[in-house]
Amino acid sequence: MTYHAGDYDVIVVGAGHAGCEAAFAAAKMGAKTLILTLNLDMIAFMPCNPSLGGPAKGIVIREIDALGGVMGKVIDKTHIQMRMLNTGKGPAVRALRAQADKPLYIQEMKQIIENEPNITLKQAMVDELILEDGICKGVITETKAAYRSERVIITTGTFMRGKILVGDFEYESGPNNQRVSVKLSENLEDIGFDLVRFKTGTPPRVNSHTIDYSKTEIQPGDEKPQGFSYETTEFITDQIPCWLTHTNEKTHQVINDNLTLSAMYSGMKRGTGPRYCPSIEDKIVRFHDKPRHQVFLEPEGRNTDEVYVQGLSTSLPEFIQTEIIRSVPGLENAEMMRPGYAIEYDSVKATQLWPTLETKKIPGLYTAGQINGTSGYEEAAAQGIIAGINAALAVQDKEPFILDRSQSYIGVLIDDLVTKGTREPYRLLTSRAEYRLLLRHDNADLRLTELGYELGLISEERYKQFQEKIILIDEEKERLFKYIVKVSDEVQDVLVAANSTPLKDAVRALDLLKRPEISYEVLENMIGEQDLPLEVKEQIEIQIKYEGYIKKAREQVEKMLKMEDKKIPAHIDYDDIHSLAFEAREKLKEIRPMSIGQASRISGVNPADISILIVYIEHGKLKIVNE
Repeated sequence: MTYHAGDYDVIVVGAGHAGCEAAFAAAKMGAKTLILTLNLDMIAFMPCNPSLGGPAKGIVIREIDALGGVMGKVIDKTHIQMRMLNTGKGPAVRALRAQADKPLYIQEMKQIIENEPNITLKQAMVDELILEDGICKGVITETKAAYRSERVIITTGTFMRGKILVGDFEYESGPNNQRVSVKLSENLEDIGFDLVRFKTGTPPRVNSHTIDYSKTEIQPGDEKPQGFSYETTEFITDQIPCWLTHTNEKTHQVINDNLTLSAMYSGMKRGTGPRYCPSIEDKIVRFHDKPRHQVFLEPEGRNTDEVYVQGLSTSLPEFIQTEIIRSVPGLENAEMMRPGYAIEYDSVKATQLWPTLETKKIPGLYTAGQINGTSGYEEAAAQGIIAGINAALAVQDKEPFILDRSQSYIGVLIDDLVTKGTREPYRLLTSRAEYRLLLRHDNADLRLTELGYELGLISEERYKQFQEKIILIDEEKERLFKYIVKVSDEVQDVLVAANSTPLKDAVRALDLLKRPEISYEVLENMIGEQDLPLEVKEQIEIQIKYEGYIKKAREQVEKMLKMEDKKIPAHIDYDDIHSLAFEAREKLKEIRPMSIGQASRISGVNPADISILIVYIEHGKLKIVNE
């Protein structure tokens, strides 16, 4: 017998990275929000690597922050090291990466969640959904508490029917020996959701005091203070280094001799693992010609001796893991504190979702994070904030919020998931974004802050600062256009020192800055130093230097948006379009794309099918499916 435990606008099941962003966004937008989580001590826990950011992923954190999310603020307050990657390359691939203090990250995120007035945080196991006339109206916990709501967001990560695998040993568990959710998985299947079995893994942790760091290479953080959040003004300067070492022939021999003992290769593993984050067994098999692989030693925090052995993810037996570790230079006497393991879990097939992350089958129900088949904290948080925003908008009877592929990596991520699906844990890569020159680390605020403000997630003070930044950029670009740099000995000396061609005639300062070798700093040596924030100077330099490329990219976006503007009626009967190829018809019926643009990205739908579909919609008499 259930009992009525409370009424809310939005209920979030799970308090990982997706759950925290979803709840915070919904609450900030005015929704009375409940978070139900298995363990209040594991809020925003990092079960795998103690880091955030990197290529594509770091830009996602900036985008979350530009929309008003919290991940960037928390990591800025709790990291032990910060580095900008790919600084020698173009701005489209530069990305910030932070090593996290895992315990402190949990503490900071929990405090933010607890201090939000519209959020109620409770520890509970959710077993089933409350459905009324096919619409989700709440959840029921294992203790028979019935919580009712207008919208429910499931962000259960890898906990649904989770199973830990170490060698031939297996047991039901979520990450870090947490309780596993079984009945919710069964309930989703009973409702009719198509679930898939995925796998991920984690490496051993070793005791820092047992590592010989003299045999490794130091990997320090950047000296220049940096942060993910546009609101961060105080930076951590006391950084802790990571260390680099490598596997060798001995390591590889140990692994090859014991492959049959790995859950990966013994037949015990049934879930599909991530191609872009393979286990060390998988690396040795797939890249057998490589004599060594990188191993990074990453501290898990300031007040712990645990060191994460990045690069040695494994599901081999514990005694073999010890042998592998001690074959690596610097780890000859290392003591393993936690063994590595693989974990299998249930995911929802993401093509069952609309771009809002609401499920097609059950109105009022959303899913976000690893339950949708992604890997990574950043991908989870990105989905969380979008699900939270859309749940709150739905409660308020407002139009949904959907980011397209030209606006953000978040848009790329969600469009890939709901349009193409994934056969393995999805990892966001820069190569997945066709407009990545527009989706940079430096301009996330210019792309998304206006939208965050309109949603009510950006404060008036922050929005005012954002507008001032735009004014400064525009004014300085206008000044550089009008400023004429005349030929002089001082100017020629600066150009020669920068390995640039001396001037023959006077030239606009803006045109000088277009030269690859002339930075804004060099330009200031010719026209005088400007009292502008560094981020403004950076933005001006990038916009001017890459103006031609950016213009071409925007032209491509305009063409793409025309396809997105061609909407497909929600209940179109694809079986009535007899000219469509059979595979295209089946895929269109499954995905139910919202626009011609989305339809064109579905695997199995070719250009001829798109042409037929356009003609049918524009000139044909639409036959509507009765549902």
